[in-house]
Amino acid sequence: MKSADATEVLPSPHARSGLWTLWSMMRSEPMLLGGGAVLLLLVLAAVLIPVVMAIDPLSINVTQKLLPPSPEHWLGTDEFGREVFDRLVIGAHLSLRVGFAATALTALVGITLGALSGQYRLADSIIGRFSDALMIFPGFVLAIMILAAIGPSEFNVVLAVVVLYVPRVIRTVRASIIEYRSADFVQAARAVGVGDMRLLVVHILPKSFGPVMVQLTFGFAWAILVEAGLSFLGLGPPPPDPSWGNMISAAREFIRTAPWIMIAPGLMITATVLSLNLIGDGLRDLLDPRLQSQVNP
Repeated sequence: MKSADATEVLPSPHARSGLWTLWSMMRSEPMLLGGGAVLLLLVLAAVLIPVVMAIDPLSINVTQKLLPPSPEHWLGTDEFGREVFDRLVIGAHLSLRVGFAATALTALVGITLGALSGQYRLADSIIGRFSDALMIFPGFVLAIMILAAIGPSEFNVVLAVVVLYVPRVIRTVRASIIEYRSADFVQAARAVGVGDMRLLVVHILPKSFGPVMVQLTFGFAWAILVEAGLSFLGLGPPPPDPSWGNMISAAREFIRTAPWIMIAPGLMITATVLSLNLIGDGLRDLLDPRLQSQVNP
């Protein structure tokens, strides 16, 4: 009886081997682990620091303006005496919020339209023309046009990023569906009477999960850059809410006398985008079936 109870508590050998295989594959991708660690630290800092520390990014003290970094002012102060560290942390909230929201909406719209485009010819002709029309324009120029037309706000920045990046996700999903649509397992499922929609959702669409995840990771990085660029031009979320882009824009006048005001948000943008690109490269190598066959022959 005791041995039977013990075997019930232990995880199954298949589960243990599956988890070990996943960890071994992730450990073999240092870019994925390194980028994930940096991004996790940035997210935890943005979430926990405002809870642990009493920070106020809008607190003005003109008697302490343009102070260099010191133990009292970790990253110095800006032209209004505001703490650069406080504004940097709160700015991370906005950038990550825009990135997560834009990535989620891009995934929802892109996967839906890409699935329809890959499965139905009529939908493909309509959605394909729509995607081609959006990709004619240079990405950032199109974002400026959208924000100039509908006005600067956080939601409008998210909308602009979705419009910019959703054609790439549509094409990724469409290509995967066309690739697997004539596969043997799909033909077998169709032969036993599986309907088109169930065939698409259950059998074909999961095969595009890997390429879509890689594309969305790069889209997240693109969203961070677009938000920072639009805020730099005054088309992002309006002040006084701090963002990394408008912090750099305001620091242009003090680049010689107080360079720390510009260096801090610039390094944050660089670290965030670099970590996301490392994650994307790592996922691409991890989820590539040819590379998997080399790791697990």
